Amino acid sequence: MTFELGQNRVIASKYCVMTTQQFIAGLACIFALLQPPARASAGAATGTEGVSSAPAYVFTYFTGNGEDGLHLATSTDGYHWETLNGGRSYLKPLVGESKLMRDPCVLLGPDGTFHLVWTTAWAGKTVGYANSKDLAHWSPQRALPVMTNEPATANCWAPEIAYDEQRREFVIFWSSTIAGKYPETLGTAEQKNNHRIYRTTTRDFQTFSPAQLFFDPGFVVIDATFLRTEKQLWLIFKDETLKPERKYLRMVKAAGYEGPFTDLSAPFTPGWVEGPTALKVGEDYVVYFDCYRDHHYGAVRSPDLKTWEDVTARLSFPKAARHGTIIAVPAGIINALRTLPPSPAESAGQP
Repeated sequence: MTFELGQNRVIASKYCVMTTQQFIAGLACIFALLQPPARASAGAATGTEGVSSAPAYVFTYFTGNGEDGLHLATSTDGYHWETLNGGRSYLKPLVGESKLMRDPCVLLGPDGTFHLVWTTAWAGKTVGYANSKDLAHWSPQRALPVMTNEPATANCWAPEIAYDEQRREFVIFWSSTIAGKYPETLGTAEQKNNHRIYRTTTRDFQTFSPAQLFFDPGFVVIDATFLRTEKQLWLIFKDETLKPERKYLRMVKAAGYEGPFTDLSAPFTPGWVEGPTALKVGEDYVVYFDCYRDHHYGAVRSPDLKTWEDVTARLSFPKAARHGTIIAVPAGIINALRTLPPSPAESAGQP
């Protein structure tokens, strides 16, 4: 019999001085040489010794009223969180009506750039924006005038950012009260708040589409965030209704990052929570939230987004952490944050 490899021939017959074991060993070597090089698995070291393949998560949050800016924490299991930079701010807010940084939301874009948006004031028409390659050193901050086309806007709260792969554009969305709109729900929330979710889109963070209504479930709503599962995109949000008292989280199915939205869920959290952020941890989806009345973080988890388990007792979050965002990041980002000093918060992101 013969085995051909290109123009070379290995012959095993009565004319060949080769044992069966030798012939089989030779074939094994040839097959090994024919195999393509093995590819490094996701998270595996590629030329760097000691790089961890464990999942890495980062939590962006604020403390107090948001005066000192961006705080970061990290986790490998989604339940136990460790502060970075000694609990100090990475980015002091310098823009917007009140120069605050509340509700910081970060997205890792397709080009490896982190995009950060935040609430700049309790009252105003802007949201903050900056970007970074490493979460420690930031671009000049900008106050994006997202609601200038709506002069009766009272506020722009809790902006979030997502990337629409199909449209190849970023979607920034937030909650605003516009005086005179939705009179049917006026008085059902605190003071004169009557929020709906609005949005703008951009591809380059230089040109933005005019703000327009994004989500109106028929009641006062704040703090929307997206969660993508293997089969479905979801929008999670807070039902801000006070009369009758609700103040819990709900979700709807989203056909895309511009909607439409259908199948409003029942509440799946306790009341008096806000600032949801969601992540898949292992086989479960975990929705975290700010228990702002009780001054701690909470969470629920579910394997199917239908049956929920409260896992608040398992959590260990930084003390005084407020409304933020949790995302998965390359482990190298966290390694660098542990070893490289950030720019001083007092001067980082100067316009």
